[in-house]
Amino acid sequence: MIDPNQLKIIINDQREFQWRDSFVERNIPDHIVSNDEIVVISGVRRCGKSTLIQQIRSKNHESDYFINFDDDRLIQFDINDFQQLLIIFKSLFGEQKTFYFDEIQNIKGWERFVRRLFDTGNKVFITGSNASMLSRELGTHLTGRYLSYEIFPFSLKEYLLYHKIPLINIDLFDTKTTAEVRTYFEKYITDGGFPAFLKQKNKQYLKSLYESILYRDIMVRNMITAEKEILELVFYLASNTSKLISYTALSKIIGVSNPTTIKNYLSYMENTYLLFLVSKFDFSVKKQVRNPKKIYFIDNALTNTLGFSFSANKGRYLENLVFIELLRRGSEVFYYQNGGECDFIVRDGARITMAIQVTQSLTDPKTKEREISGLEVAINDLEPLEALILTDYEEGEIQLNNTSVRIIPVWKWCLEND
Repeated sequence: MIDPNQLKIIINDQREFQWRDSFVERNIPDHIVSNDEIVVISGVRRCGKSTLIQQIRSKNHESDYFINFDDDRLIQFDINDFQQLLIIFKSLFGEQKTFYFDEIQNIKGWERFVRRLFDTGNKVFITGSNASMLSRELGTHLTGRYLSYEIFPFSLKEYLLYHKIPLINIDLFDTKTTAEVRTYFEKYITDGGFPAFLKQKNKQYLKSLYESILYRDIMVRNMITAEKEILELVFYLASNTSKLISYTALSKIIGVSNPTTIKNYLSYMENTYLLFLVSKFDFSVKKQVRNPKKIYFIDNALTNTLGFSFSANKGRYLENLVFIELLRRGSEVFYYQNGGECDFIVRDGARITMAIQVTQSLTDPKTKEREISGLEVAINDLEPLEALILTDYEEGEIQLNNTSVRIIPVWKWCLEND
């Protein structure tokens, strides 16, 4: 149990963090905010979930019932303190029907209290940094009562807004605007989109972020003691972003006897949004599970901090960036391989909507042949509604088996579809 007077001090202290006009407004659909369901905002640590909560609060007339549980003074807070929290809220601010709980997964049993609030006609916004924990607890006690929204580090559009670059319709870009956006895009490729890092440009910040994820969200939460194995695994994966991996191969590289251990480690990492495993598309789910995965990280700047720099291969930065942008848009993403390889296959229900190749350039004949061949295989086998080749600079259109393939720079694709 926590002392009520201490809890009151914490609530008042946290009122200092409110929305400011200098913040970049994040894009969250109106229907998610305005519906009657519980709203669950999830994402990697420090990607802007807390700021988004403040953004939502700033637009609501009821905004006082807010608490951030990622506060060292709340280490003793448990499920029995929720009723005391409710009493304090009412005593400080009067009767309100809207609640905002930041990093609520830190409190065991939180979902029961949130269920009670919802059942008594209250609106609840919550954030969390662990996808599996949130989904498991929501699925157990709050099925059919919530809507999920995943937030990621800044998109290119948000990065430009952060740097005060006014955005207009991309079709209206003149030479000066295009050059300016290109200049910032070059920085965005390696800067990534963690808001606080963009402000400080201090790599120690990224190391601190990684350590919080590693020790608090992965090792402590899953009771892992093999620190060396985890560190070596992350280093290897960060140094091989966008490449194919298998649990068996990784177990040999890291020196772990059982591939299942590697599988579990990767699952824990995925739950924190640190990295993502992409399956090969196959109409057989069993084959999808058995085939090697491709690995991507949440942010290029963080990846570069954790592993060997792969700055010499800009194409890998671009590919990782495109993958995260696809997730940001809510896409279900696979890769495809059948002789040639296609970087991304996007599925919507039973339909393949898009096949995408990402390459720095098509100027090298061998590269061009490889990229087009891989895309052609995907077009022939899967019949996507749209086919793209995303590049650094090149732009145009080609025909593959009666399918029109757009060639477009990554920066333009990011902005035209944001």
